[in-house]
Amino acid sequence: MSFSDDGKMKGCQPNLFRTKDKKVAKRTDRAGCSTSKSGSSNSKSPSSSPFRKLSEVRSIRLSHFLSHSSNATKYEHVSSVFRIFVSTWNVGGKAPTAELKLDDFLPADDHSDIYVLGFQEIVPLNAGNVLVIEDNEPAARWLALINRALNQPVDTDADIFQHKPSPSLDSTSSQSTPGLDGSFSNRSRTASGSVIFQKSLKSIRKSYMPSQRKLLKFCNCPVEMAKKSYKDACFRCPRPQAYANEMDSSEEDELDDKLNDIFGLNDDDVTSSASASRDQLKYNLISCKQMVGIFVTVWAKKELVQHIGHVRTSCVGRGIMGYLGNKGCISVSMTLYQTSFCFICSHLASGEKEGDELRRNLDVLEILRLTQFRRICRRAGRRIPEKILDHERVIWLGDLNYRISLSYEDTKKLLTENNWDALFEKDQLNIQRASGSVFKGWSEEKIYFAPTYKYSCNSDSYAGETATSKKKRRTPAWCDRILWHGDGIAQLSYFRGESQFSDHRPVCGTFIVDAERLDGKSKRRSSNTNIRIGAEELLPTSNKHN
Repeated sequence: MSFSDDGKMKGCQPNLFRTKDKKVAKRTDRAGCSTSKSGSSNSKSPSSSPFRKLSEVRSIRLSHFLSHSSNATKYEHVSSVFRIFVSTWNVGGKAPTAELKLDDFLPADDHSDIYVLGFQEIVPLNAGNVLVIEDNEPAARWLALINRALNQPVDTDADIFQHKPSPSLDSTSSQSTPGLDGSFSNRSRTASGSVIFQKSLKSIRKSYMPSQRKLLKFCNCPVEMAKKSYKDACFRCPRPQAYANEMDSSEEDELDDKLNDIFGLNDDDVTSSASASRDQLKYNLISCKQMVGIFVTVWAKKELVQHIGHVRTSCVGRGIMGYLGNKGCISVSMTLYQTSFCFICSHLASGEKEGDELRRNLDVLEILRLTQFRRICRRAGRRIPEKILDHERVIWLGDLNYRISLSYEDTKKLLTENNWDALFEKDQLNIQRASGSVFKGWSEEKIYFAPTYKYSCNSDSYAGETATSKKKRRTPAWCDRILWHGDGIAQLSYFRGESQFSDHRPVCGTFIVDAERLDGKSKRRSSNTNIRIGAEELLPTSNKHN
């Protein structure tokens, strides 16, 4: 005889007696009790009392009762500490070459658990890139460079942009330039070039992601907890097909295969060597997303990947006409163990005229209002965050474009004196935050480095020193910033790199964050669960009779 494990036993009646009508069962119980006292002959009726059935059962194993509760898993909330490295860089619309070193953007001696790397202007912000089609070639190049810096492959001298050209596309010109630099440049002149650019980014992205990359979109709560601990469990994530408005990774893969057939492309040609060494990667790509010139990537140590879930992205355009993607943000949401994180990479409105800072304030407010992550599972009586400020740990990075409210001459004088405090008092973002107009409740580490914008190309001199007219001259400013929001997060460092690749200098920060995880411990009973007991001992106290 076995019992249901619904955990609610009312005298064992619901599953043991199987009476069709509850009212009839109650009357039968009372009749059975009075009959057992008086020893009346009415108890001979086979259906007059359920105790006749119970009396036929001599004993029952307690293990049937406690098969689940005896080995119940008790989850305790344990806090773990992780290191996150964050970097932002406006690269001025320039595509990188294989020779570019990322030491100023991604220090070689840093060994963080998670890397959040954001770019602005990875493509020129011209009408073709903003209004026509998104060029994915530079994003694929940056991704390959980041992988080289993080995972440090053995053959560091190899051309990381090496790409076998497709025989179906301008084979003559492609053969003369076997590397990615040449082949992509030639393909950009073809009518189908834009599709190939998108294909290249997807192919390269796959080779850096975990083999089970689709699981990153789903719930990362322990299966046992989801089944046995209602208080802490989340309602399991539905299949991505439930979201008709978004294409999931499996659908993207199917589309990629169709594009392969149409344009004669083969994933093996693009990423065969990278795919073969996927298991050797120290860091896996968790998420990457491009919106015109904005590009963000999130990487994590391989051993952490299994504890990351609910990965989603959301884009908000704030550029031309207030919604195109030449300005705006890309946000990435995810959970590490049971703690929610959100990373926002943004490029806000430009301009150093008086009042332009209000446009940037509006961009921030609209990004907070419009960013919406798709709805997935619900845990502990609350949903997985769908808005930025609903997350427990939030980091905002990017070219925020806030300037210094001083003349060029006054700014240059303070720069010469390295008087960062006096400059920071006139920093627009500092002023706007102090007034409560923007980023209320957010934090930023104190700045001890020179303004990061605007430099002359391949020079350590600010562009204003060589400008031919005051109209083209730009006052140096701390345009590139990193802020954070939430508890359980502390910034360890805040610094800038010195690469001369762009008119901006990269800005980096390291953080220590707490992530709450559930530590499952088996809670076993000390008593022997195979002990035999009399069936009458299972009856409620009020129904026991000597």
